[in-house]
Amino acid sequence: MKHMPQIGMGTFRLEGTEATQAVTDALNVGFRHVDTAQFYGNEENVGDAIKTSGIARSDLFVTTKVWHESLGKDKFMPSVHESLAKLKLEYVDLLLIHWPYPGDDISLESYLKNLKEAKEQGLARHIGVSNFTIELLEQAEAILGKGEIYTNQIELHPFMQNRQVVEVCRQKDIRVTGYMPFAVGKIMKNDGLKAIADAHDTTPAQVVLAWMDKRNIHAIPSSTNKKHLAQNIAYTDITLTNEELATIDDLDNGERIVDPDFAPKWD
Repeated sequence: MKHMPQIGMGTFRLEGTEATQAVTDALNVGFRHVDTAQFYGNEENVGDAIKTSGIARSDLFVTTKVWHESLGKDKFMPSVHESLAKLKLEYVDLLLIHWPYPGDDISLESYLKNLKEAKEQGLARHIGVSNFTIELLEQAEAILGKGEIYTNQIELHPFMQNRQVVEVCRQKDIRVTGYMPFAVGKIMKNDGLKAIADAHDTTPAQVVLAWMDKRNIHAIPSSTNKKHLAQNIAYTDITLTNEELATIDDLDNGERIVDPDFAPKWD
């Protein structure tokens, strides 16, 4: 079964033909993981790009996420089938719970069992969670069993390294996927990151992706610029020194960008 590539194409906030073009460009420059979600409203556009790419399905890794309004028993499976129809795929490689359910009328156990059912039906090769806290991860593992949760997708960038959650994921052998790796562009303005980038004749974005790779954190950066996409996928050309890695580690200040009113109580 195909493993999740280290880097993927994030599609949050990409809409319509812009989304189709961005994913097409990403696939053309070498991306093989595309990350979308029901909430993004672009699964159809992502599906169009995949369908016209000419890339074998077995060479691609596609992730989508079930929105919290579809976590009820009557909505869960229909929403997954709708996602697959929009993506024009028979299965996704990874199906995630986008956010833990914010109310108490749908239990964690009920929607995680639906998630596992989607995998058992062949609709998803791997299953996982997103925006789960340590407490929720503990509960999820107790419900699903060890080894079922493939990844926890969380906000992660140099200014928000989420170390406690990352450590628990490591202990549980759950991959960590970092979204917003560029902190909505803030990394481009950071003097420390710019200095490291200058030393390697590269970009702060590539520096951050190289750092995340060294820290065993998958990344799903987003861009609509084909040149930037090509630079992002070429981050492997850089080898950071231990001192540079430590400098980036020291940028952590707990700056959280994504914090909707339905978010769980963060660690």
